[in-house]
Amino acid sequence: MAEFVVNNKVPLATKVSLFMVNYSRELRMKTDIRRKGKIEKVMKFAERIKKVQEEVGVVLRKVQEEMKQQVDRRRKEVEK
Repeated sequence: MAEFVVNNKVPLATKVSLFMVNYSRELRMKTDIRRKGKIEKVMKFAERIKKVQEEVGVVLRKVQEEMKQQVDRRRKEVEK
């Protein structure tokens, strides 16, 4: 049995897959290309990234407040 690769990606510019352009229909695949193990790993990775983003957001807000306080202090010194 010969293996072949089908390009089923949709470019952002055209929003239409190359398969649709060539054959005027959507690609029908008999097998589920998603593997359960891969999906679980991706979900764990996404959860980890989300947690990191939340932590970074907290730190950035804290630093932003500290910078505002320093600017306010210097502004008060200049006004005196």
